[in-house]
Amino acid sequence: MSLIQFKNVSHYYGTAAAVDNLSFEIEEGKITAIIGKSGSGKSTLLQIINGLIKPSKGEVIVFGEPLDYRNINKIRLKIGYSVQGTGLFPHMTIYNNIAILGKITDESKHDIERRIDTLMSFVNLAPSFKTKFPYQLSGGEQQRVGICRAIMLNPPVFLLDEAFAALDPETKNEIHNELLEMQKAEPRTIVIVTHDINEAIKLADNIMFMEGGQIKQYASKQEVMSNPASKSIKDYMERRGY
Repeated sequence: MSLIQFKNVSHYYGTAAAVDNLSFEIEEGKITAIIGKSGSGKSTLLQIINGLIKPSKGEVIVFGEPLDYRNINKIRLKIGYSVQGTGLFPHMTIYNNIAILGKITDESKHDIERRIDTLMSFVNLAPSFKTKFPYQLSGGEQQRVGICRAIMLNPPVFLLDEAFAALDPETKNEIHNELLEMQKAEPRTIVIVTHDINEAIKLADNIMFMEGGQIKQYASKQEVMSNPASKSIKDYMERRGY
């Protein structure tokens, strides 16, 4: 079963196709990594899933229904979204940054506090961080807060767009491990856009390679590693030691 389907989806910037006639499904409850060079269309694809971009052609089905752009904000509450840089509100405490979606949806104070405690525990942030402000946190700590905020409402879909790209290797590895532990505790459909094949292989169940707005291979991690679909994918893997 899939929560996300594309049917002949294309999107153009002028006459250039950012994504070109894509048809695929994202496997429910699994982590899918989308890999490609800059300009391959991977971030556009993620923004289309989230309703930030309405495609020029084709149909996007999320949660079993075609995306309703007139009601897109309600749909987005069921889609967590985390990007590089986190976008935390600098004038808000960490508690209020994480709590904002709970407050918007009128969750009780008790439920918000309980959820924040659970999420901060997942990503190894001490309770004392609740009263801090973003400028008092390291980049890795801010990224952890961004993840907590994105899944505050326990969304069934979680999208990450190069969310870990700016982190040092040690911090990135720690957050990768935390994300995998979180996935065990709260399984959800996760789509990760990355240029880092090591990240994709560590985190993903399935890998999609994109080039020029098209899908060049989409298969299980094991299949991609053992049987790359093209010379360019094979070369890409070999340059990184696979």
